Amino acid sequence: MSKTLLIVICMAMSAALSAAQQKVVTAAQVNGLYTNRWSDFRILALGHHKLRVQFNGEYMTTSGVPNLGIADGEASIDGNVATFIPGDTTGCKITLTFLRNKMKVEQEGSDAACGFGHNVFATGTYRRIRAGKPKFVTYP
Repeated sequence: MSKTLLIVICMAMSAALSAAQQKVVTAAQVNGLYTNRWSDFRILALGHHKLRVQFNGEYMTTSGVPNLGIADGEASIDGNVATFIPGDTTGCKITLTFLRNKMKVEQEGSDAACGFGHNVFATGTYRRIRAGKPKFVTYP
């Protein structure tokens, strides 16, 4: 087998594997309230590959006073992976990967770059504790 043919076969297998790993999810599979120890995400499918995303983060300081991080806006979703850029931030990107009744979140950018309080990060695994349309928090 030629080296070129082997490279083409490997590339095709890699593309097929990537496509298989990225699953399409329905609104019913993503809508809801997701929590981890201190923080939560509220997700609502809007249609046309868009989600409304609200992040309510907290970091408890040693003095018992919480630092907060709040973000609300729209994310774009492709398959089971959504990309969320909070508000008018630069240097912040939050990637949400939807799995069965949970969500893995990766934050690129510092707490300050994302507009969050000191040591507040969105990164982690969140369990969906309530399906359906979430109640979004209104801030003054």
